[in-house]
Amino acid sequence: MRGFSVVAGILLAQLCVSATAQTGAAAPAPRKEWPIEAFAELPLMERPELSPDGMRLAAKVARDGELMLMIASIADGPHRVRALQLGENDLNWWSWVNDEWLIAGIRAETSVEGMPWSIGRVASIKSDGSKIIILGKNAAAQNADDVIWVARDGSPRILLAYQTSIYSNLPGFWPQVDSVDVSTGRMRQLVPPRQNVMSWYADAAGTVRMGVGYDDAARTSKLLYRADDRSGFRVIDRANRRRDESMVVPMLFTAEPGKAIASDDHEGTDALYEYDLARLELGKKIFAAPGFDIDGIERDVAGTGLTGVYYTADGPGVHWFDPGLVQIQADIDKAVGAGRRARIMSTSRDHSRMIVHVGSPDQPGSYYYYDTSAGAMSLLSKVSASFGPGVHLSPVKTIRYKARDGLEIAAVLTLPAGRDAKNLPLILLPHGGPFARDSEQWDWWVQFLAYRGYAVLQPNYRGSSGYGTAFANKGEGQWGLAMQDDLNDAVDWAVQQGIADAKRVCIAGASYGGYAAMRAAQRDGSRYRCAISYAGVSDLAAMMRYDSRFLNHGTRKDWMKEQAPDFFAVSPINFAAQFSTPILLMHGKKDRRVQVGQSREMAEKLKAAGKVVGRDYIYVEQPLADHFFSRQADRLEFLQRMDAFLKEHNPA
Repeated sequence: MRGFSVVAGILLAQLCVSATAQTGAAAPAPRKEWPIEAFAELPLMERPELSPDGMRLAAKVARDGELMLMIASIADGPHRVRALQLGENDLNWWSWVNDEWLIAGIRAETSVEGMPWSIGRVASIKSDGSKIIILGKNAAAQNADDVIWVARDGSPRILLAYQTSIYSNLPGFWPQVDSVDVSTGRMRQLVPPRQNVMSWYADAAGTVRMGVGYDDAARTSKLLYRADDRSGFRVIDRANRRRDESMVVPMLFTAEPGKAIASDDHEGTDALYEYDLARLELGKKIFAAPGFDIDGIERDVAGTGLTGVYYTADGPGVHWFDPGLVQIQADIDKAVGAGRRARIMSTSRDHSRMIVHVGSPDQPGSYYYYDTSAGAMSLLSKVSASFGPGVHLSPVKTIRYKARDGLEIAAVLTLPAGRDAKNLPLILLPHGGPFARDSEQWDWWVQFLAYRGYAVLQPNYRGSSGYGTAFANKGEGQWGLAMQDDLNDAVDWAVQQGIADAKRVCIAGASYGGYAAMRAAQRDGSRYRCAISYAGVSDLAAMMRYDSRFLNHGTRKDWMKEQAPDFFAVSPINFAAQFSTPILLMHGKKDRRVQVGQSREMAEKLKAAGKVVGRDYIYVEQPLADHFFSRQADRLEFLQRMDAFLKEHNPA
């Protein structure tokens, strides 16, 4: 794949520091003035993962404003690292297979029959960076990045589900499952393609046990299952989406035959249960976070049980089942104190070595290497080159307010440090998704706005994820309607509390948040002095036309019609003349999630409606930007443009 090459060299010293730094060490006095460039910095390290023996790590790192995959050995004294440049590829995930090999999921865009296509591959990478193999490079079609199993015995084996054709009328359109030796790239088919089955699942031993099929035309699902690799697959459950039926798909198969662990929301929020595959019945509840959905699980060493479960309450949380990790977490929490949070990000196979992130919502924090036998943490990397462990910016907390129909809504409030929380200029910042949510975590965009003197309020409006089924369902049919009202009600709360000045409020957001900003400028312009949209959606019908190129587009359209029954009525592009507050539109030309035309054509409609460039709207197209601010230069330009826009229309 174009641009995926190996570069050897020493990364910046702060990426892998061998000197021990205790988390409780005295912190330097914080700086009082920060340049805008500090907030635009890419994270120096993201999602570090230890090898099974705990002696190597892989992480996404930033160098010279670009992201790359770093592989490093962990040893006393200076050491060399390998940096894999990504070029035009997106790096979506990475994972160790054994102590010598890791795999990474990469995507790139290419032209297929004159249309842009996103092509997924898995690259296997030797730990010293000397060898990279693109798995299934010549055999695979569009999607070949679904790893459904990784060996736990130290052998370099995975199971890979992948397509061999892009044409839905051919058998190869449906993924087969191969056993792959990642050290050689050799592949051996285990399960052939089956009509309509797009997802396969394996147990801890590497036996493909389950498949989920979906017929988009009939809107029906089926669950295929077998007890072992000597048996044939049989259909054990069916569901009809048109009748809102659903199926339970296990998260892991336990060591006990016919038993599994599954997530289900029949009590209102996603919780973990024992599951009987023979009777298709949920058993004993294993874990629930009252009022919140679970996010995911951590498997034990054998792969047949639970080590932990992750969830997000007001902030990220974890519940450990392993007694050793329970004690380690308690010890780390005590060491870092109440003002900071310690999260175990990755562990060795025996949990004797781990990577711990220590930070807080007002501080990006640092990653530490913790050798439990030595009982000390060694600094691996700060997250930010500018905002080190001694720097705390603006305080963050969760508040709750009532929408006009009485629905309680949680929102994240960030107040500018050193200023009284009274009559402040306010930035309302709805999240993207919209099936997503904000929580108490470091956010470079939010902290920049608060540093400039704004209170920032991030409502988890109805339809957001994480708060259970009923709350999510309240968003059905309410795009641009009650969901928009929830945003206005958040502003009213901040004004009633005396925090915000009602005459100095702007709305900003990205993706769905950008849509909400456009909708506010069109529908509720009298409430806002300005609006800012990054990668926003302006035309729901156009979005559906684009999505029609993809698999199961009928189901996607059904879902969108549930969220917005009348595309025309809630699409800002159809009402350009109604925009009554200045708006800044920005979009990356390489955005693969929301097409750049969504903002480009909105700007054209505003111009055609007689709106004045520079006064009523500004449109900025970033030629190299994607949907996720992956380039530091694009982050910086965005902050600079937003800063100038706010200074003109809503100065702090």
